[in-house]
Amino acid sequence: DESYVSFEELLQVQSGTRTRVCKQATHGKKIAKPAKAMGKQQQGKKGPLEMSAKKPVPFLRQVVSVTKKVHRDPRFDDLSGEYKPEIFMKTYSFLDSIKKQEKEMVQKQLKKCRNTEQKEKLRQLLNRMTQQEQAQKKQQKLRERELSLKRQQRELAKQGKKPFFLKKSEKQKLELAEKYAELKRSGKLESFLSKKRKRNAIKDKRRLPSQKN
Repeated sequence: DESYVSFEELLQVQSGTRTRVCKQATHGKKIAKPAKAMGKQQQGKKGPLEMSAKKPVPFLRQVVSVTKKVHRDPRFDDLSGEYKPEIFMKTYSFLDSIKKQEKEMVQKQLKKCRNTEQKEKLRQLLNRMTQQEQAQKKQQKLRERELSLKRQQRELAKQGKKPFFLKKSEKQKLELAEKYAELKRSGKLESFLSKKRKRNAIKDKRRLPSQKN
């Protein structure tokens, strides 16, 4: 019983245990360490792994390693080749005939339709198709003009002359001149100019300071 042991005897016991531990360490004997709790335990060969309660388990665990899929965008990938509008238009030229047939079909449906709501939808669709057709023709004309300018530059380079490069403002002037010539041929120049005058008049009116009495 420790209550009947004197303080001197307790000190002697403590010093004796210390010396014994030191001798074991110097002679190379391993000191028995307290058994730690295993991080993972397995019950049998096919049993599930048990995580230690002392180690916090992450909220999201990657159970199976999955290879990440890398998506490829053909518009911005070099493997798809270089975009050339001339080759693209030649390859997909058959789409123009399909669009023409679709437009004719919508026009026929619009003539036969009696429902006002359906008729309005068909009219909007027809307007959209005509706008797309006009935009495509405009782009084609721009490409043809650029190709003709490139041909001229090549001819000048072959002759030993310095090729000229048009500025953006000069290109816009050429486009405007072609537009006016086309409107004059179709007989829509006067209506176009009158609409433009009206738009300019409205803009000038907005810019003027408001007069207060």
